[in-house]
Amino acid sequence: MIALRSSVILLVFLATEFNLSAQDRSYGRSVVATQYGMVATSQVSASQAGALILEEGGSAIDAAIAANAVLNVTEPTSNGMGGDLFAIYWEAKTGKIYGLNASGWAPKDLTIEHLHKKGVTAMPQFGIDSVTVPGVVDGWAKLHNRWGKLPWRDLLQPAIFYADHGFPVAEIIHAWWDGDHDGLLTNAESRRVFLPGGKVPETGEMFRNPDVARSLTLVANQGEAAFYKGEIAKAILKTSDELGGTMTADDLASYSAEWVEPISTNYRDWTVYELPPNGDGIAALEMLNIMEQFKPDPAGPHSPGELHTRIEAMKLAYADVKAYDGDPRFSKIPVDQLLSKDYAAKRASLIDPTKGNCTVAPGALGTSDTTYFTVVDRDGNILSVIQSNYNNFGSNVTVLGMGFALQDRGGLFSLDPTSPNALAGRKRPFHTIIPAFMQRGDEHIGFGIMGGLNQPLAHAQFVSNVVDFHMNIQAAMEEPRFTDRQQLGCRIVIESRVTPATLQALSKMGHVLQVHPDYTSLMGRGQAILHDSKTGLNFGASDPRADGAAIPEQPKFFGASAKH
Repeated sequence: MIALRSSVILLVFLATEFNLSAQDRSYGRSVVATQYGMVATSQVSASQAGALILEEGGSAIDAAIAANAVLNVTEPTSNGMGGDLFAIYWEAKTGKIYGLNASGWAPKDLTIEHLHKKGVTAMPQFGIDSVTVPGVVDGWAKLHNRWGKLPWRDLLQPAIFYADHGFPVAEIIHAWWDGDHDGLLTNAESRRVFLPGGKVPETGEMFRNPDVARSLTLVANQGEAAFYKGEIAKAILKTSDELGGTMTADDLASYSAEWVEPISTNYRDWTVYELPPNGDGIAALEMLNIMEQFKPDPAGPHSPGELHTRIEAMKLAYADVKAYDGDPRFSKIPVDQLLSKDYAAKRASLIDPTKGNCTVAPGALGTSDTTYFTVVDRDGNILSVIQSNYNNFGSNVTVLGMGFALQDRGGLFSLDPTSPNALAGRKRPFHTIIPAFMQRGDEHIGFGIMGGLNQPLAHAQFVSNVVDFHMNIQAAMEEPRFTDRQQLGCRIVIESRVTPATLQALSKMGHVLQVHPDYTSLMGRGQAILHDSKTGLNFGASDPRADGAAIPEQPKFFGASAKH
C-alpha cells in the first residue's frame, strides 16, 4: 500500500512538474488575442477609449485619434497638441502602405543668423527658441479626412472628459513628471498648470486640466482651423511674443502635414517599413541590413556574440544617420545608398567579433519623449503611429490658457551651416520619433518603441527577436534590451536580466556597461499588434516598461442573437 501510494504521489508530482514546465517562459505577459479590433497604448484609459470607438463602428484611424487625444491628457510629459506625429497605415483591402509626416517646421525667422545675433552658439534645447510648429492636430485631420468613419467631434470626447473630470496619475508618468520638476519652474504657465499646489502630482493622485479640455473642445467643434488659425493659434502667438520668440501667424496657418512613401528593406524573409527622412527610421533599416550579414547566434538573443553584433551594427548605422540625415526638401539625403545591401556588407566588414569599436566614423558615400501606439480594426487595417513633445514637457513652455506644452523639437537642429540638419526657417529638423511596420505573407505587424535616439536600435532588436529567434510579439517586446542614449561610443546601457556571464564577456570586448533594473524605461516603451489576414485574428503586445495595455474591442453582448 505504501509503495502504491508513493507511486501515485510520484505520478502526481511528475504530472505537475510537466505542466509547470510546459508553462515556463522567459516573458511575463501573455499575448492578447481577439477576433475583433484592438488598441495598444501606454495608458490603459487611452486603450479603452480607442477600443470604445471601435465598438461604435469607428475605423482604426478614429480609434487612434481618440486614444492619442486621451494620451495628450494622461501623458502630458510625453505628448500633446504642441507636438508632432508620424504614422504608417496598412490598408487590409488593398495591401497598400501609406506614410504621413506630421512634423512641424521652424518658424521662418528662426535662423542661425537670428540666434547668433542673440549670442547663442549652440542650438537651444529648451525655451521658446527650441519650439517648432506643432504638427499633431493637422496629422489627425489628414488621417481622419481620408479614412475616418465617425464624426470628428465624437473622437475627442473621451479626452475632454478626462481633462475636465481628472484622472489618477500613473506611476511611470509620475516619475517622468517629477524628473522635469525644475524645468517646469522655468515657465510661469507651466508652473500653474502642471505643478498644482506647487508640486508634482503623486502616483494615484487625481489631476485635472480644464485648460486643455477647453483646447480640445475648440478643436472638436472647429476642426484643425482652431489650432492653426483660430483661438489656439492666437494663444500660441501671444505666448511666443511674450517670450521673445519668432513664431508668426503665417508660420502656423501655412503648415500642412505631408503624405510620404515609406522606405523598406528585406530582413531575412520579412519586409520592414519605416518612414523616410527627416526621421531616423533609416537607421533601423541600415542596422538590420548590417545584422543580416551575420548568422543569428545559436546561443540566443542576449548571448555575448549576438549582443556584440547588434551593438556594433547600431554604432555604424547611427554614425551614418548623424552625418547624412535631414529634411529632404533642403538637402539631398542618400537614402538608396544607405539602404543598399552592398553598402551594408562594407559596413559589416568593419565589425571586429572580439572587440568593440569606440570611435565609429560615418561611411564614405559616392555623393551627397514620446508615446507610441498601434491600432487594428475588425477589417484588419493597421495604424502604426507615434507622437511626441520630444523631451518631457517639450520646451517647458506652456501655451497661455490652453493647458498644453510646446515641443522642443527644434533642439535637434544643428548650428553648423554645412550640416544637412542645419537650422533654417520653414525647415523640419532631424526627427527621432518613428513608427514601424513589418510583414511576411499573411502576417502584418504594426509596432514601435519610443525613446529618442533609442528608437531605431530598439526597432532592430524587436525585429531580430521575431525573425531570428521566432518569438511572439509580447516576448519580443519584453526581451532584455540595450541602448546608447547619448551615442558615446562604447558606453552602453543594458538591462540586468542579461546574465552576469554575458555582461562580463561584453566588458572584456571593451563595452563599457551601465546596468539598469530589469525593465528600465530608458529602453523606451513599445506596443505591437499582429494581424493574421488568413485567420482574421489579431494579437496585441504592450511593453511592461509602460503603464499601458493592449485592449480589444468588445462585441455587442446584449441584444445579440445567440449562435448555436
